[in-house]
Amino acid sequence: MPSIVQLLTALLFTCLSLTAHGEKLRIVTEPWPPYVYLENGKPKGLDYEATALVFQRLGIDVEWQFLPWKRCLAMLEQGQADGALDIFQTRERESQLFYPGEALSEVEFVLFYANARPHPVQTLDDLQGLTVGISPGYTYSEAFRESSAFKREPGPTHEANFGKLVKGRIDLFITDRRVGRQVVKDLGLQNQISELPLVISRQKQYLAVRRNVGMDLLAQRFAAELKRFKREPAYAQLSARYDYQDTAGTTFPEVSRLEVRQTVEQQESSAP
Repeated sequence: MPSIVQLLTALLFTCLSLTAHGEKLRIVTEPWPPYVYLENGKPKGLDYEATALVFQRLGIDVEWQFLPWKRCLAMLEQGQADGALDIFQTRERESQLFYPGEALSEVEFVLFYANARPHPVQTLDDLQGLTVGISPGYTYSEAFRESSAFKREPGPTHEANFGKLVKGRIDLFITDRRVGRQVVKDLGLQNQISELPLVISRQKQYLAVRRNVGMDLLAQRFAAELKRFKREPAYAQLSARYDYQDTAGTTFPEVSRLEVRQTVEQQESSAP
């Protein structure tokens, strides 16, 4: 049987199996604005909206669960979830998860500083003697992780880390550019915190599914449809709504303080 026929047949059986049992594809994630978050209890965000539209086109019903990230990974490992939204690809996860060929988005890890205590940084060597706030479990670049030039100090949430930054308890804080801007806006710190242009590392985010034949082929079909959607004007419009070019004067999606995730960590270096 030709490979394309096998793929479509397996995909059809997967969809029919879900439908026959009245089941939905179970996708877990943790709020990670502006990529995926809750607004008045309604899921929104760049990656969520793109994913939801692609699944709609594929005729797949999805059950979304917003949970702490460690719980998301545990559910994947225990077979209680079919996939996870906005997850980094690591060697440790590839034996358990299948990653589509098309990423949803790319994050940029940058450094934020308090305007009252600026630290001009152009390379990692410029961090000599400084203390950089980090989020436990994040997958940072090897050079950043292993450098002995500076101290890394974990904080439980982005809100906590930005608070420490304002109070001078840390010199810099590293996080994704878009996420950092969103939290700074939510905390009302736009006039107190700025970001450096240096990009420490870039990471792609995926919708990954647990490995088995049906899910693997579904993920391939998802990737093909996502790639097609990205070529449409509708995707350009969606991306523009969440593409923040500068911090000052930028319009951010409205997310209430209570809906900003309590543990902002979204990408674990490995499953618990």
